[in-house]
Amino acid sequence: MRKAAFPAALATAVLLLLSSATAEIRDLKISADERPMILFEKFGFTHTGHVTISVSGVSVTSSVSRPDPSSLGFFLLSEEALIQVLLEFQQNPSLCVLDSKYINLLFTFRDLSPPPNSSFSKPYPVTVPNEYSLFFANCAPKSQVTMEVRTEIYNLDAGGVRDYLSAGRTQLPTLFFLFSLAYFAFLGFWIYLCITNKLSVHRIHLLMAVLLLMKALNLICAAEDKHYVKMTGTPHGWDVLFYLFQSIRVLLLFTVIVLIGTGWSFLKPFLQEREKKVLMIVIPLQVLANVASIVIGETGPFIKDWITWNQLFLLVDIVCCCAIIFPIVWSIRSLRETSKTDGKAARNLAKLTLFRQFYIVVIGYLYFTRIVVFALRTIAAYKYQWVSNAAEEVASLAFYVVMFYMFKPAEKNEYLALDDEEEEAAEMALKSEEFEL
Repeated sequence: MRKAAFPAALATAVLLLLSSATAEIRDLKISADERPMILFEKFGFTHTGHVTISVSGVSVTSSVSRPDPSSLGFFLLSEEALIQVLLEFQQNPSLCVLDSKYINLLFTFRDLSPPPNSSFSKPYPVTVPNEYSLFFANCAPKSQVTMEVRTEIYNLDAGGVRDYLSAGRTQLPTLFFLFSLAYFAFLGFWIYLCITNKLSVHRIHLLMAVLLLMKALNLICAAEDKHYVKMTGTPHGWDVLFYLFQSIRVLLLFTVIVLIGTGWSFLKPFLQEREKKVLMIVIPLQVLANVASIVIGETGPFIKDWITWNQLFLLVDIVCCCAIIFPIVWSIRSLRETSKTDGKAARNLAKLTLFRQFYIVVIGYLYFTRIVVFALRTIAAYKYQWVSNAAEEVASLAFYVVMFYMFKPAEKNEYLALDDEEEEAAEMALKSEEFEL
């Protein structure tokens, strides 16, 4: 029965392997764990790759018989070999994965030092470039494993210096730093624009400036985080600042989109009850999403509820993405109804055009960053995992530029200041169904 659980465990591993490759020096504690397989790390190796595993305080308990030490151990598995292992299980359901000819077996518990220490430590070179996952397998029936594990996974660069980032992510520190400079420059230009148009600046514009600042700080902390992990294997505290600014940035982004969608401060000085309810839904959900993001990033697939946290983050993110669309749709409908009675067709047509374009921009941004980026991350070769991060940052920067341009402070906003002679043409346009969503 124990060995029969491996196909299901490997199927779960397929889902886990869809996550991004991560690596740094990790010290983990496994307590009374009975899972047949545990995924520790996923890493893209070059031809100079190395993996060092140290285990200590190992104890195995079983309710049926004394476990065979050779039925528990660590191994590396590539995604290509994973398919072959699954085919092996179809032919022989009782097979232990440690006996598969498609895995790279590192060691079994037979190699442990005698009790009471029961420890083992050894570096292993990886000379065949590929993306591998580090697994622990437990083929002993009805057994529980307790141990402390330390993993060090890295590649050696041309100078023989250790690089703890996966082969496809070693470019991330430079990438994030360059984008942080772009956002700092963007923030400087936005401040200049607000100063030169003081009479047209509203509270939403100040909130947008704070959003730019949080995005720039988030990226500079991400760059430092990845740089220290790359060089030393640990983030040196930069991960704390990264998650702090990321949480504030994401919360501000959704809030700004909702407030712009309602027309707050530049069209009306207050929020309606239903708009307040959207914020009351989005803000707590984003707090929950940020907690899930931290758990996902700071632990790893070795914890039992890692998939659950991923599913929770995905669900909350989808709900928030749907929720922020409603205020934009409400504003479009409200402006269309108002245009029939207030006699300001040209101005209402301009507002409708603005909000309809904003609706399309938001939908495009959410679609690209949630679906296209995920597809790139899934299909890109492990050496080019950075491309999905670059695509996400390019799309985000483009979205910020378009959104800030559309709602920039200006005394004569091209959307909101039209001549009276355009009234007749505007009235004809408003009678059409062009603005129905």
